[in-house]
Amino acid sequence: MKRMLEKVEMRKVNHMKRKIILCFFPVVCILFFSMHSASAQFDWFFKKTKPFRDTKLSDTQIVSGLKEALKVGIDNTVKLTGKTDGYFGNEAIKILMPENMKMIDKTLRMVGFGEKLDAFVLSMNRAAEQAAPFAEDIFVNAISDMTFDDARKILDGADTAITDYFKEKTYHNLVKTYQPVVEKKMGENDSTRKYKELVERYQSIPFAGKLGVFDPDQYVITKSLDGLFSVLGEEERKIRKDPAARVTDILKVVFK
Repeated sequence: MKRMLEKVEMRKVNHMKRKIILCFFPVVCILFFSMHSASAQFDWFFKKTKPFRDTKLSDTQIVSGLKEALKVGIDNTVKLTGKTDGYFGNEAIKILMPENMKMIDKTLRMVGFGEKLDAFVLSMNRAAEQAAPFAEDIFVNAISDMTFDDARKILDGADTAITDYFKEKTYHNLVKTYQPVVEKKMGENDSTRKYKELVERYQSIPFAGKLGVFDPDQYVITKSLDGLFSVLGEEERKIRKDPAARVTDILKVVFK
């Protein structure tokens, strides 16, 4: 009798276990598959974002890279512009007669003064070429002023963001530095004398038109700096777009 009661009790316990298992089995399945799905999603997310996480640059790396880009760009720019025919032989930055002086150019060429006009144009370009190396120290000194915030904006900016930033920061000092250099070189190259001779010859022509206002020294300073930043901008584009122009390790990291 006792054994029969134990068997009955055992059946009840087993029956209860089966009911519990049947009740909780769907819940366990749902949890298992949900966790598996979530795990798969996280795996997918980390795989997709791994390149970004692995290549995230520190502020120090960005600043170092941009400063290095400037140093390389400045060095190349000064070498390209600060040599004989650096301006005169480069059609993109060659200094020509200004628009408001086109009349004197056209008129004097008609009366045989083309050679003297060419000599004056050449003398302006020579002054620009001789002044270019004086920009290097100003650029180098300005590099140290770059902040982390500046660097982040510049890195994500346009193809000439570095050049534009330093044009804003250095232009005033460059004008001050170029002023005495250009005046001296224009004098040494006989630019001022050549210009006065051209003006006198033009004014001696009957019914010659009125001359526009023209300061040769200031004109050469402005055009010299325009050309300088134009070349620097091209050097920056090369570094951003051409792997071969990234000549140092930090440039390869920052601009890859």
